[in-house]
Amino acid sequence: MAHVSVLLCYLSGDWPASVAVPVGIYARISSDRDGDELGVTRQRKACEKLALARGWRVVGAYVDDDISAWSGKPRPAYERMLADLRSGVIRGVVVWHLDRLHRHPRELEAFIEVCDEMRGVLGCVTGEVDIGTHTGRFTARMLGILARYESDHKSERILSKHDELAQAGKVSGGGSRPYGYEQDRKTVRPAEAAIVRELAERCLAGESLRSIAGDLNRRGVSAAGGGQWSPQSLRRMLASARIAGLREHHGQVVAEAEWPGIITPTQHRQIRALLADPARRTRGAVRRYLLAGLLVCSHCGEKLVARPRAGGQRRYHCARGPGFSGCGKTTIKADEVEAFVVEAVLHRIDDPSVRAAQARRPGDPEARRWQEQLEADRKQLDELAAEYGRGEVSMREWRAAKAPIQQRITEAQKQLQKTARANTLEPFLGRGEELRAQWNALDLSQQHAIVAQVVDHVVVGPGRPGYNRFDPSRLRAVWIP
Repeated sequence: MAHVSVLLCYLSGDWPASVAVPVGIYARISSDRDGDELGVTRQRKACEKLALARGWRVVGAYVDDDISAWSGKPRPAYERMLADLRSGVIRGVVVWHLDRLHRHPRELEAFIEVCDEMRGVLGCVTGEVDIGTHTGRFTARMLGILARYESDHKSERILSKHDELAQAGKVSGGGSRPYGYEQDRKTVRPAEAAIVRELAERCLAGESLRSIAGDLNRRGVSAAGGGQWSPQSLRRMLASARIAGLREHHGQVVAEAEWPGIITPTQHRQIRALLADPARRTRGAVRRYLLAGLLVCSHCGEKLVARPRAGGQRRYHCARGPGFSGCGKTTIKADEVEAFVVEAVLHRIDDPSVRAAQARRPGDPEARRWQEQLEADRKQLDELAAEYGRGEVSMREWRAAKAPIQQRITEAQKQLQKTARANTLEPFLGRGEELRAQWNALDLSQQHAIVAQVVDHVVVGPGRPGYNRFDPSRLRAVWIP
């Protein structure tokens, strides 16, 4: 039968004619998108027919479905087959074609070594390739080299094709269904699209990913695969250019996509900038202190940190000691200072100066310019690092060149974050009473984002000796102009 190779390893000399040689069938197919195993089933049937014609006894089948031999990923069935060959459970292997067994020359060599270790003779029937002889092994090795060349060439063609599809804004490849779209990856699924828009607005309003994911899971809103949401999966979905109708390739937006967007490109850029903000919390713990990072000690200028008492009373404290650079002189109760600052913020939201400050924020064209500047500077920084890695620049030269690039990156991030965070206040400008009515229903991360848009920081002065009540005169707010 054309292209059917039979590899037979005799581990203890020639078998008696009256004894059927026990063999195993190995079948593999690289891609089985439908999961119906039709490809490997055809291979098995052909191998069974050949084994029957040769008088061999098939004692087992080893099937690696939807696994590439070229990729180098583990092939569980192949490893079991080798183990059984070593132990003598089988004395030979039947395959559809030699390239079903190996795509890497090194795997072929390892396979031959198994037979050498067992002092067996390996023979190949079809194509006059007898791996038990020097000439046969040479032929098998040449076939292996050709198979590797074919795989490399195919990979190159596939990569080139993916590049072309990306530049044209088209869908490529399979994979799991993206949230918000049907299986064709182009048709919008209306119910999920409404969820995507809701999540984008909540993210831009300052709510944490952990809070949003928890809410989705409580509501029974499943992810695309039917499972629960996590902050990580939510981040990937919201940061994806796909939901804005943009084609992304190797982490860069390269074209407008052939499918419609669910959110706007402007929202996409704002979300990406917000999620890339280095000041954004990345710890797994839930936020419990509203003013974390916003209170400053009047003595030393360091930020106060959350430092509850042993009994659990929430406090902010200017910490000193290992890992802290504060003076240790300032402490204030959290509940009282938070309530006071929130009331001041809710009052200030109705101030015309706040609306004027929001109106002066960078518009979309300027935001696009900052985004392009950021991407260009990051690319230049990567190129500089590569030059240092190749020894083309010294450490001193690398540091000197890095400094101005890093400064531009920091400035671009600040400008983009201004644009992104502006959405936090937009729904409430001039509507302080309405926000006050909704305040307790907001997530703590949303509350923090709103406060941080109005007040830059609050200086906390020393307490009065013997005065145990809350003293608002200790606080001096520095408002964002």
